Amino acid sequence: MAMKFHEEHRRGSDFAQLLLSSHERLTGTPLCPSVFPGAEEAARWLYESAPFGLLAHDAGADPVFVYANATAQKCFEYGWEEFVRLPSRLSAEPDAQGDRDAFVRSVTERGFASGYRGLRIARSGRRFWIEDVTMWNLLDADGTCHGQAAVFPSWTDI
Repeated sequence: MAMKFHEEHRRGSDFAQLLLSSHERLTGTPLCPSVFPGAEEAARWLYESAPFGLLAHDAGADPVFVYANATAQKCFEYGWEEFVRLPSRLSAEPDAQGDRDAFVRSVTERGFASGYRGLRIARSGRRFWIEDVTMWNLLDADGTCHGQAAVFPSWTDI
């Protein structure tokens, strides 16, 4: 059974631990600097201060975003409440769906993928590239998949 994504978990240490541990387990690299004394501080840094966009969607048939850090919110021009109700497919224009869907499928099959560049659309209609994206399955310690997460360290407006 998939984890229930209550707001306090999505922005809190439990969800941050899922993001961090699954990323490191699947990619072999840490997502967060190891300078934080505890999970609460790491969760706060990921949400408020990370210099990269970080998104996650659930494992539903039509996945919905369950997490977007402040950088991602700024890039996509959605506040928290709007973002966490948005089907993740709507982050890309219809013309870019095939490319996005192929990337998501490869992550589902392989656990993670990196090096992706994809065209995205902000709430205002502004188009931009997310670049050097790494996406991974959100797997807990028992191997249950709770969705997928993506980190994008750079983006470029069109």
